[in-house]
Amino acid sequence: MEQFKLFIELTRLKKPIGYMLLFWPCSWGLTIAYDFSKEINTYLFYLILFFSGSILMRSAGCIINDIIDRNYDKKVFRTRNRPIASGKVSVQVAMAYSLILCLLAFIVLIQFNYLTIILALGSMPLAFTYPLMKRYTYWPQLFLGITFNYGLILGWTSSANNLELIPLIFYFGAIFWTLGYDTIYGFQDINDDEIIGLKSTSIKFKNTPKKFLIFSYSFFYVTLILIGLTCNFSLIYFVFSGLVIYLLYKQVNSLDIHNPKKCLKNFKSNNLLGMVIFINFLIGKFL
Repeated sequence: MEQFKLFIELTRLKKPIGYMLLFWPCSWGLTIAYDFSKEINTYLFYLILFFSGSILMRSAGCIINDIIDRNYDKKVFRTRNRPIASGKVSVQVAMAYSLILCLLAFIVLIQFNYLTIILALGSMPLAFTYPLMKRYTYWPQLFLGITFNYGLILGWTSSANNLELIPLIFYFGAIFWTLGYDTIYGFQDINDDEIIGLKSTSIKFKNTPKKFLIFSYSFFYVTLILIGLTCNFSLIYFVFSGLVIYLLYKQVNSLDIHNPKKCLKNFKSNNLLGMVIFINFLIGKFL
């Protein structure tokens, strides 16, 4: 039971926000592309596959992240008790866990068409090199955005079996969504990160955080509107999009970079935002 608890802690399974932020872009891409005149069972099956894959890949990613960052995690108050940093789980055991999770994720992946499989395999280097970026650039959140929103493209290709301009535009916009919410997340560790020499957009824009968030979230919202126009969604879609503006505004307006608990709460609110956008795409497709 002790090892099981450590595994749960290592993979952050008790913190669903991580895999949900990975899942929502998948669901968006799938919903935009899916032809709902066909049977809905395939759509639901793909949603389950993407949800399962998100949990597995996020869990594996957390382990790789903790292996790479173990020496830094020891120096950060929030992360110093993580299983690998604290020595409760060895690197060898953690690597074994990660390989098993990746194998299970691969079994999920091969349920899709060949284009989706090839594109997904091509994203693997991004998934496992992201933790290194904070050592070399102030833009690790950009690499996270490129990685975390890649599922949007996979969601599209799993249904359409082709790659068009629509998912690419939205993918580009969603990267700015991640830039925003992960910058908020990074404010939790900004003091420790500066001391040990790590970089982030949280540090780069610490003097103008709200301006940066407004720019990032505005760009993301514009792509939401473009998708609605391109897909000829009804007026209801654009009206409901007002809730997206409200949720984004609420994050920016209530931001306090000196309050880690508040930053974490704002970061977690993006799960609700992802769900609202998912529902709005369903509205756009059906109404």
